[in-house]
Amino acid sequence: MPRFIGRYNPEFILLAAVSVFTVLGFWEIYLGAEANPQPRHHLHLATVLIWLSLLLIQLILISRRDFGFHRQLGLAVLLVGPMLVASTATLSVLSARRNLASGQADALIAQNVMGTLGLSVLLLLAFVLKKYRLVHGSLLFSTLIQFGGIALFFTLLSFVPMFKIEGPETFYRFGTAAMTGLIFWLSVAALLFASSPKTRWPYLLAAAFLLINEAMNFALEGFDLSYGATVKLGSLNPALTFAAGFTIQLALLCLALFPVSRRSPPNAAPLRG
Repeated sequence: MPRFIGRYNPEFILLAAVSVFTVLGFWEIYLGAEANPQPRHHLHLATVLIWLSLLLIQLILISRRDFGFHRQLGLAVLLVGPMLVASTATLSVLSARRNLASGQADALIAQNVMGTLGLSVLLLLAFVLKKYRLVHGSLLFSTLIQFGGIALFFTLLSFVPMFKIEGPETFYRFGTAAMTGLIFWLSVAALLFASSPKTRWPYLLAAAFLLINEAMNFALEGFDLSYGATVKLGSLNPALTFAAGFTIQLALLCLALFPVSRRSPPNAAPLRG
Protein backbone atom coordinates (compact mmCIF):
# COMPACT_ATOMS: atom_id res chain seq x y z
CA MET A 1 0.00 0.00 0.00
CA PRO A 2 1.43 3.42 -0.94
CA ARG A 3 2.59 5.44 2.05
CA PHE A 4 0.29 8.31 1.12
CA ILE A 5 -2.80 6.09 1.28
CA GLY A 6 -1.69 4.52 4.56
CA ARG A 7 -1.63 7.95 6.16
CA TYR A 8 -5.42 8.08 5.96
CA ASN A 9 -6.14 4.58 7.27
CA PRO A 10 -7.60 5.99 10.53
CA GLU A 11 -10.08 8.08 8.52
CA PHE A 12 -11.10 5.09 6.39
CA ILE A 13 -11.64 3.00 9.53
CA LEU A 14 -13.59 5.79 11.25
CA LEU A 15 -15.80 6.29 8.20
CA ALA A 16 -16.48 2.55 7.95
CA ALA A 17 -17.35 2.29 11.65
CA VAL A 18 -19.74 5.26 11.59
CA SER A 19 -21.39 3.89 8.44
CA VAL A 20 -22.06 0.57 10.20
CA PHE A 21 -23.38 2.33 13.32
CA THR A 22 -25.63 4.47 11.12
CA VAL A 23 -27.19 1.43 9.46
CA LEU A 24 -27.69 -0.31 12.81
CA GLY A 25 -28.99 2.86 14.42
CA PHE A 26 -31.74 3.19 11.81
CA TRP A 27 -32.46 -0.56 11.72
CA GLU A 28 -35.36 -0.62 14.16
CA ILE A 29 -36.95 2.44 12.56
CA TYR A 30 -36.96 0.94 9.06
CA LEU A 31 -36.71 -2.83 9.51
CA GLY A 32 -37.66 -3.52 13.12
CA ALA A 33 -40.76 -5.35 14.32
CA GLU A 34 -42.54 -2.03 14.89
CA ALA A 35 -40.97 -0.13 11.98
CA ASN A 36 -42.77 3.11 11.22
CA PRO A 37 -40.41 5.57 9.52
CA GLN A 38 -41.59 9.16 9.37
CA PRO A 39 -40.60 11.97 6.98
CA ARG A 40 -38.18 13.31 9.61
CA HIS A 41 -36.37 9.96 9.55
CA HIS A 42 -36.11 10.05 5.74
CA LEU A 43 -34.67 13.59 5.93
CA HIS A 44 -32.11 12.67 8.55
CA LEU A 45 -31.04 9.43 6.86
CA ALA A 46 -30.74 11.07 3.43
CA THR A 47 -28.57 13.95 4.65
CA VAL A 48 -26.31 11.66 6.67
CA LEU A 49 -25.82 9.23 3.77
CA ILE A 50 -25.02 12.09 1.40
CA TRP A 51 -22.44 13.41 3.84
CA LEU A 52 -20.86 9.99 4.38
CA SER A 53 -20.68 9.46 0.62
CA LEU A 54 -19.10 12.86 0.06
CA LEU A 55 -16.45 12.19 2.71
CA LEU A 56 -15.68 8.78 1.20
CA ILE A 57 -15.27 10.18 -2.31
CA GLN A 58 -13.05 12.99 -1.05
CA LEU A 59 -10.91 10.58 0.94
CA ILE A 60 -10.43 8.36 -2.11
CA LEU A 61 -9.47 11.39 -4.23
CA ILE A 62 -6.90 12.51 -1.66
CA SER A 63 -5.49 9.01 -1.44
CA ARG A 64 -5.05 9.06 -5.21
CA ARG A 65 -3.51 12.55 -5.02
CA ASP A 66 -6.24 13.93 -7.28
CA PHE A 67 -6.23 17.32 -5.57
CA GLY A 68 -7.78 19.21 -8.48
CA PHE A 69 -11.03 17.26 -8.53
CA HIS A 70 -10.93 17.12 -4.73
CA ARG A 71 -11.03 20.93 -4.53
CA GLN A 72 -13.80 21.18 -7.13
CA LEU A 73 -15.96 18.59 -5.38
CA GLY A 74 -15.21 20.27 -2.07
CA LEU A 75 -17.47 23.14 -3.10
CA ALA A 76 -20.38 20.71 -2.63
CA VAL A 77 -19.90 21.27 1.10
CA LEU A 78 -21.38 24.71 0.55
CA LEU A 79 -24.67 22.95 -0.17
CA VAL A 80 -24.44 19.74 1.85
CA GLY A 81 -23.01 21.42 4.96
CA PRO A 82 -25.91 23.86 5.42
CA MET A 83 -28.34 21.01 4.66
CA LEU A 84 -26.81 18.97 7.48
CA VAL A 85 -27.07 21.81 9.98
CA ALA A 86 -30.58 22.77 8.87
CA SER A 87 -31.84 19.18 8.99
CA THR A 88 -30.40 18.48 12.45
CA ALA A 89 -31.89 21.74 13.73
CA THR A 90 -35.27 20.83 12.26
CA LEU A 91 -35.10 17.33 13.75
CA SER A 92 -34.40 18.89 17.15
CA VAL A 93 -37.64 20.88 16.89
CA LEU A 94 -39.62 17.86 15.68
CA SER A 95 -38.20 15.69 18.47
CA ALA A 96 -39.27 18.27 21.07
CA ARG A 97 -42.77 18.47 19.55
CA ARG A 98 -43.14 14.70 19.53
CA ASN A 99 -42.27 14.47 23.21
CA LEU A 100 -44.57 17.35 24.13
CA ALA A 101 -47.45 15.55 22.43
CA SER A 102 -47.06 12.81 25.03
CA GLY A 103 -46.55 15.29 27.86
CA GLN A 104 -42.88 14.51 28.36
CA ALA A 105 -39.61 16.38 28.27
CA ASP A 106 -37.27 15.48 25.42
CA ALA A 107 -34.53 13.31 26.94
CA LEU A 108 -32.28 14.07 23.95
CA ILE A 109 -32.78 17.83 23.87
CA ALA A 110 -29.21 18.64 24.98
CA GLN A 111 -27.76 16.20 22.47
CA ASN A 112 -29.95 17.52 19.66
CA VAL A 113 -29.25 21.21 20.26
CA MET A 114 -25.54 20.94 21.05
CA GLY A 115 -25.08 18.38 18.29
CA THR A 116 -26.42 20.94 15.81
CA LEU A 117 -24.22 23.73 17.17
CA GLY A 118 -21.17 21.47 17.30
CA LEU A 119 -21.67 20.40 13.70
CA SER A 120 -22.01 24.02 12.64
CA VAL A 121 -18.78 25.02 14.41
CA LEU A 122 -16.76 22.14 12.96
CA LEU A 123 -17.89 22.90 9.41
CA LEU A 124 -17.16 26.61 9.82
CA LEU A 125 -13.69 25.97 11.25
CA ALA A 126 -12.96 23.61 8.34
CA PHE A 127 -13.49 26.52 5.94
CA VAL A 128 -11.71 29.08 8.11
CA LEU A 129 -8.63 26.82 8.29
CA LYS A 130 -8.86 25.57 4.71
CA LYS A 131 -5.23 26.55 3.99
CA TYR A 132 -4.06 23.98 6.52
CA ARG A 133 -4.92 20.94 4.44
CA LEU A 134 -4.56 18.19 7.05
CA VAL A 135 -6.33 20.16 9.78
CA HIS A 136 -9.08 21.05 7.29
CA GLY A 137 -9.58 17.37 6.55
CA SER A 138 -9.59 16.43 10.22
CA LEU A 139 -12.26 19.04 10.94
CA LEU A 140 -14.52 17.64 8.24
CA PHE A 141 -13.99 14.06 9.37
CA SER A 142 -14.44 14.97 13.03
CA THR A 143 -18.11 15.52 12.19
CA LEU A 144 -18.27 11.71 12.08
CA ILE A 145 -17.86 11.68 15.85
CA GLN A 146 -20.94 13.90 16.12
CA PHE A 147 -23.00 11.50 13.99
CA GLY A 148 -21.32 8.44 15.46
CA GLY A 149 -22.27 9.47 18.98
CA ILE A 150 -26.03 9.23 18.44
CA ALA A 151 -25.73 6.31 15.99
CA LEU A 152 -23.80 4.18 18.49
CA PHE A 153 -26.27 5.13 21.22
CA PHE A 154 -29.23 3.75 19.27
CA THR A 155 -27.19 0.75 18.15
CA LEU A 156 -26.54 -0.19 21.78
CA LEU A 157 -30.20 0.26 22.70
CA SER A 158 -31.35 -1.87 19.77
CA PHE A 159 -28.84 -4.71 19.59
CA VAL A 160 -27.00 -5.13 22.90
CA PRO A 161 -29.15 -6.97 25.48
CA MET A 162 -27.64 -5.24 28.51
CA PHE A 163 -28.74 -1.85 27.12
CA LYS A 164 -32.23 -2.70 25.85
CA ILE A 165 -35.15 -0.90 27.50
CA GLU A 166 -37.60 -3.60 28.62
CA GLY A 167 -39.82 -1.59 30.97
CA PRO A 168 -39.80 1.24 33.53
CA GLU A 169 -37.40 -0.66 35.75
CA THR A 170 -34.76 -0.64 32.97
CA PHE A 171 -34.98 3.05 31.99
CA TYR A 172 -31.60 3.52 33.66
CA ARG A 173 -30.08 1.69 30.68
CA PHE A 174 -30.81 4.79 28.60
CA GLY A 175 -28.17 6.68 30.59
CA THR A 176 -25.84 3.69 30.69
CA ALA A 177 -25.88 3.46 26.88
CA ALA A 178 -25.18 7.19 26.62
CA MET A 179 -22.19 6.99 28.98
CA THR A 180 -20.84 3.88 27.23
CA GLY A 181 -21.01 5.65 23.87
CA LEU A 182 -19.36 8.75 25.34
CA ILE A 183 -16.45 6.73 26.73
CA PHE A 184 -16.05 4.94 23.40
CA TRP A 185 -15.88 8.14 21.35
CA LEU A 186 -13.61 9.91 23.84
CA SER A 187 -11.24 6.96 23.51
CA VAL A 188 -11.40 7.06 19.71
CA ALA A 189 -10.74 10.81 19.68
CA ALA A 190 -7.80 10.39 22.05
CA LEU A 191 -6.25 7.69 19.85
CA LEU A 192 -6.64 9.78 16.71
CA PHE A 193 -5.16 12.81 18.45
CA ALA A 194 -2.20 10.77 19.73
CA SER A 195 -1.44 9.57 16.19
CA SER A 196 -0.89 13.16 14.99
CA PRO A 197 -1.45 15.90 17.61
CA LYS A 198 -0.74 18.80 15.24
CA THR A 199 -3.27 17.78 12.59
CA ARG A 200 -5.85 15.59 14.34
CA TRP A 201 -6.71 17.83 17.31
CA PRO A 202 -10.18 18.51 15.78
CA TYR A 203 -11.24 15.03 16.90
CA LEU A 204 -10.73 16.11 20.50
CA LEU A 205 -12.83 19.20 19.80
CA ALA A 206 -15.65 17.05 18.42
CA ALA A 207 -15.45 14.77 21.45
CA ALA A 208 -15.55 17.83 23.72
CA PHE A 209 -18.96 18.69 22.28
CA LEU A 210 -20.16 15.25 23.39
CA LEU A 211 -18.95 16.05 26.91
CA ILE A 212 -20.78 19.37 26.80
CA ASN A 213 -23.92 17.52 25.73
CA GLU A 214 -23.78 15.35 28.83
CA ALA A 215 -23.00 18.31 31.10
CA MET A 216 -25.97 20.23 29.73
CA ASN A 217 -28.21 17.20 30.12
CA PHE A 218 -27.23 16.82 33.79
CA ALA A 219 -27.77 20.55 34.35
CA LEU A 220 -31.22 20.54 32.75
CA GLU A 221 -32.29 17.52 34.77
CA GLY A 222 -30.67 18.76 37.98
CA PHE A 223 -32.45 22.12 37.86
CA ASP A 224 -35.67 20.62 36.48
CA LEU A 225 -35.42 22.66 33.26
CA SER A 226 -35.80 19.86 30.72
CA TYR A 227 -39.53 20.28 30.18
CA GLY A 228 -39.35 24.07 29.92
CA ALA A 229 -36.55 23.82 27.37
CA THR A 230 -38.56 21.26 25.43
CA VAL A 231 -41.56 23.62 25.35
CA LYS A 232 -39.45 26.49 24.02
CA LEU A 233 -37.76 24.36 21.37
CA GLY A 234 -41.01 22.70 20.35
CA SER A 235 -42.65 26.10 19.84
CA LEU A 236 -40.40 26.84 16.87
CA ASN A 237 -41.69 26.41 13.34
CA PRO A 238 -39.89 23.44 11.66
CA ALA A 239 -39.95 24.97 8.15
CA LEU A 240 -38.62 28.32 9.37
CA THR A 241 -36.01 26.53 11.46
CA PHE A 242 -34.76 24.67 8.39
CA ALA A 243 -34.67 27.85 6.30
CA ALA A 244 -32.90 29.85 8.99
CA GLY A 245 -30.38 27.09 9.73
CA PHE A 246 -29.56 26.63 6.04
CA THR A 247 -29.26 30.36 5.32
CA ILE A 248 -27.12 31.20 8.36
CA GLN A 249 -24.73 28.29 7.85
CA LEU A 250 -24.41 28.99 4.12
CA ALA A 251 -23.65 32.66 4.82
CA LEU A 252 -20.98 31.74 7.38
CA LEU A 253 -19.31 29.23 5.06
CA CYS A 254 -19.33 31.71 2.16
CA LEU A 255 -17.74 34.39 4.33
CA ALA A 256 -15.03 31.94 5.36
CA LEU A 257 -14.42 30.76 1.79
CA PHE A 258 -14.75 34.14 0.08
CA PRO A 259 -13.72 36.70 2.73
CA VAL A 260 -14.63 40.29 1.97
CA SER A 261 -11.52 42.39 1.46
CA ARG A 262 -11.05 45.17 3.98
CA ARG A 263 -9.02 47.26 1.56
CA SER A 264 -10.64 50.23 -0.13
CA PRO A 265 -11.34 49.96 -3.88
CA PRO A 266 -8.58 51.47 -6.07
CA ASN A 267 -10.71 54.48 -7.09
CA ALA A 268 -12.29 55.11 -3.70
CA ALA A 269 -11.81 58.57 -2.28
CA PRO A 270 -10.07 58.74 1.11
CA LEU A 271 -12.27 59.39 4.10
CA ARG A 272 -12.00 62.90 5.51
CA GLY A 273 -12.66 63.90 9.07
